[in-house]
Amino acid sequence: MNATRTVSESGGLPAHHIDAFLDRLRTAHYSEVSLRKKRRVLCAFSGWMKHRNIDLIDLDESVTARFMKRMIDASRDRVQRARPTLRQFLAYLRAEAIVCSPTLGSQSAIAHTYRRYLDYLRQDRGLAKNSLLVYGPFIRDFLDSHSAGDGSLLPDAFDAVTIRNHLLARSKGRSAEYTRLMAVALRSFCHFLFLRGDTARDLAGSVPSVRKWRQSTVPTFLTPEQQEALIASADRSTPTGLRDYAILLLLARLGLRAGEIIEIELDDIHWRSGELVVHGKGQMVEHVPLSSEVGAAIATYLRDGRGASASRRVFLRRLAPRVGLAGPAAIGKIVCQAFARVGFRPACRGAAHLFRHGLATTMIRHGASMAEIAEVLRHRSPDSTAIYAKVAFEDLRGVARSWPTAGGAI
Repeated sequence: MNATRTVSESGGLPAHHIDAFLDRLRTAHYSEVSLRKKRRVLCAFSGWMKHRNIDLIDLDESVTARFMKRMIDASRDRVQRARPTLRQFLAYLRAEAIVCSPTLGSQSAIAHTYRRYLDYLRQDRGLAKNSLLVYGPFIRDFLDSHSAGDGSLLPDAFDAVTIRNHLLARSKGRSAEYTRLMAVALRSFCHFLFLRGDTARDLAGSVPSVRKWRQSTVPTFLTPEQQEALIASADRSTPTGLRDYAILLLLARLGLRAGEIIEIELDDIHWRSGELVVHGKGQMVEHVPLSSEVGAAIATYLRDGRGASASRRVFLRRLAPRVGLAGPAAIGKIVCQAFARVGFRPACRGAAHLFRHGLATTMIRHGASMAEIAEVLRHRSPDSTAIYAKVAFEDLRGVARSWPTAGGAI
């Protein structure tokens, strides 16, 4: 049964608002099953509002939070379905000016501080969206872990001991790189608090440094045979397989970063000139050659797999809402799924970057210079490329000294 127009009276929520909201989701390719589940959530919410004499005009996050609190004994599935549905519905009502947007005073201290910090990174520091996706969650976790429970912060949230202890607690069992990124985020947040006047002194110096020894490791990479096996594992008889095949080719043939693939939009593909516009790190925009193999894979996905969407992003989510992939982690998940299909067992953290390392390694073993590798990988610093000298094993043998043996020359 179609989910449209099945509710004529929804109590606290006028039925036509629910119908219009579900119609909006339908255009975003939500399934009828999902729409029926969302309707049940909204009908239950409407009945709860009516029972407590809450009018539509008074609807805000505090009301939805009270409703969610009463669901504490409900199944996990119902809770996970209700929370995003109510959040989407409230956003829809505000976008249509049916209810008022929140005023500054009604925002929680945590939400307001977090929003201001992201604005600072975006506007004052000029960080790209992918950088916000890296640093933002660290600060959101810090703020949530020091909440007083009502959206406000504990009095001692912003002091040196609290910040240092948080870093030490969260770094247990984590990699050095994860801890380093968290320290960078906390240091940046401390500086933001000082600039805003929330702290009497800049606490950035109280955040411990995490050492990162440059060139201390040999790059982990995929061999050409492994790359081809992963690419071939994509099931090109399905829309998802067409998408994943094109993404794997972009990783293997062009050495793109996961975040760069996420950002590709329809207008970034210059079919006539055979170029792809890449939005790289540090807000760099560069044109890279689009090979016939990669171009054909993208074209096939656009024609047979992508489907209609208002989004300009090339690569879309498989399920509704049909919008661009959420972030670089989505590319990593696609790669890890390919590893599982062929029976490889990598450390899936950073799996997408293994293709980039593999491309550089193949180039250097075929005689490419460091300058040529840097150009293909779009490195701005020679230090970023220098690490690949470690995988030029034949060249290294020429400069390695023989290991001394008993009775032999030293």
